[in-house]
Amino acid sequence: MKNALVIGASGGIGYALALELVSKEVNVVAFARRKNKLATLFSDQDKVTIFSGDALNHEEVSLAAKGVDVIFHAISFPYEEWSEKHVACMKVIISVAKQQQAKIALVDNIYAYGKQARVVTEDVEKKPNTKKGKIRLEMETKIKESGIPYLIVHLPDFYGPNADNTILAATLRNVVDQKGTIFVGPMDKRREFLFTNDGAKAMVTLASSEKYYNQNWNIPSGERKTGAEIVTIIRNVNGYKKPVRSIGKSMIRFLGLFNPSMKEMVEMMYLTKEPVLLSGMKYQREVGEVPATSLEEGISATLRWSEERKSEQ
Repeated sequence: MKNALVIGASGGIGYALALELVSKEVNVVAFARRKNKLATLFSDQDKVTIFSGDALNHEEVSLAAKGVDVIFHAISFPYEEWSEKHVACMKVIISVAKQQQAKIALVDNIYAYGKQARVVTEDVEKKPNTKKGKIRLEMETKIKESGIPYLIVHLPDFYGPNADNTILAATLRNVVDQKGTIFVGPMDKRREFLFTNDGAKAMVTLASSEKYYNQNWNIPSGERKTGAEIVTIIRNVNGYKKPVRSIGKSMIRFLGLFNPSMKEMVEMMYLTKEPVLLSGMKYQREVGEVPATSLEEGISATLRWSEERKSEQ
């Protein structure tokens, strides 16, 4: 892989993917709608070319993809736009990949797995129980039926530099400002949150070898912690002393009266009480150790990045 297109490069995992690809001497086209944000994120990266465009526009995606070996699909639309845009975007990317004879590497989540009572391996039958899970499964099916070499990489909820629209980001956002904050879900349930850099490292490793294509891969986090344990880590690394309030489905439903994304989030709240936990055994067996940054180190790096960005504004 010499040249790659990252669609959604202005998001948390897209940003991490672009930087990881650069670290492997891959030339990157960073694609997103907001040119100013791309310029801010990648102004110091000589191997990154920024391309402002619409991921639903075939012509713009095609122009960005000229000469690339792999197209990384790292874009996620706001929840309220999923039905309208996600499958349509997948069709555009498949068409462009065929045109350019490029492979596709899809950043996927855990929604398509549905409710699972045990740690999930890649061969578990997917039975999505939400409309968002069904959309993700439809995207996966479209890729597999396309005949294009693909990677489908399932990641748990993630956090990290520039990952502003995630569950853990909702907690960390006010920590930087030393204000009271929230934690989405119960404090006593063990869940996994993946540091974006770890997900990017695993995904770029997979994308760099032909033998890993045409498969699904699960990338778990290195630790499973309760909300209470995560809050303790935050306090230890940041000296944070403000209160942290746990919010559940009722509060999310109330917030949904005023915020379309919160309204759409209600159906996914089961994951805070019945987490889907991923097995990394396949990756360990066939590739090597799954990249695993401790929550302490990852949260510290994320808060430090946010503080630096705040000081630059």
